[in-house]
Amino acid sequence: MGHREDLLEGAKRCLLEKGFLRTTARDIVKESGTNLASIGYHYGSKDELLVQAYISLIEGVGEGFDPAYGGELSQPPGSLERFREVWATIIRTVPESRAVWLLSFELMFQGDDRITEVRKLLAEAQKEGRSGLVAMFSGIPEADLDEEAAETEGRFYMTLLNGLMVQWLFDPDSATSAEQLTEGLRRVIAARGGTDTDAAAGAR
Repeated sequence: MGHREDLLEGAKRCLLEKGFLRTTARDIVKESGTNLASIGYHYGSKDELLVQAYISLIEGVGEGFDPAYGGELSQPPGSLERFREVWATIIRTVPESRAVWLLSFELMFQGDDRITEVRKLLAEAQKEGRSGLVAMFSGIPEADLDEEAAETEGRFYMTLLNGLMVQWLFDPDSATSAEQLTEGLRRVIAARGGTDTDAAAGAR
């Protein structure tokens, strides 16, 4: 790898070990085996390098959500079975992506002005993430998704995702399973006079 790639990989390791605010330029240089001047040459600044490293880490987590991670999704799109299957696939990624989720929540709740730009990038990444989630549940390619569906259904799934990750990071033993989440959705819709077919529609 060249210095640019070495810096990115070193910055990713530093982020996972120390977080955004505690990582220094010298930490990155030491971890990557490069020099201080190369940070400015390739990325402009340490913060910009860390932003790029963070985006790369998040993209890696998103790739773990891909059906190929646990085999192709087999259940019909829009069904309760598909709803359960997708969440089971996502939950399986938690052990290996735990450090990235911890970093994400650190950025969300950190009040330091230095990470304002990072928060903006995180918001943009969530928009793309919403579309990706809808595509998994609906079986419709992201490029073909209706914008309103991506925004409304995508926000629903993203809210569930963030809540689930908090539970799994806090206490995996008591965290909600894919089966429990699916049964909860079925019961909520049934309590309002809906049927399993309506519940499946709610899973889309």
